[in-house]
Amino acid sequence: MTLKKPLVGVLMGSDSDLPVMEGAFEVLRQFGVPFEAAVLSAHRTPERVVHYADTAADRGLKVIIAAAGWAAHLAGVVASKTILPVIGVPVDSSPLHGMDALLSTVQMPPGVPVATMAIGKGGARNAALLATQILALFHDELAEALKRHRADMAADVLAKNVKIDASVRVEGL
Repeated sequence: MTLKKPLVGVLMGSDSDLPVMEGAFEVLRQFGVPFEAAVLSAHRTPERVVHYADTAADRGLKVIIAAAGWAAHLAGVVASKTILPVIGVPVDSSPLHGMDALLSTVQMPPGVPVATMAIGKGGARNAALLATQILALFHDELAEALKRHRADMAADVLAKNVKIDASVRVEGL
């Protein structure tokens, strides 16, 4: 994309969430989606979270990704303060291995939706892909890039299939 102004905001409840969210940053960079990132906690900096969410649309953001572990209220608080799409990423940082974060993120009350991804690194990558898909509704070059990405993934699987087939085939029967 040729835009420089961030279209996606990526929030993390703690700097310890950064290793999980690196995959999201990688995907956004791969597609050239401008983004910003910040560490804000729903429990330790609630006023800053509310301000971020309240001003997100005015600052040009179109989608917000919110990653948090433990009680994981970050995505829900953000969703309660903006009409922008919010994508939650549960982080597996607690003794419950992210199940608490998953339930806190996915169990939103009716009227305050949060699109919730899988726990951990895979969920972070999918959050960035979903944000890119949302933006692709309005940016044809992103739509084309996503189509190429899907075709490349399919080609990779088929190439692996040929390789596996060749390595396990029994000849001569």
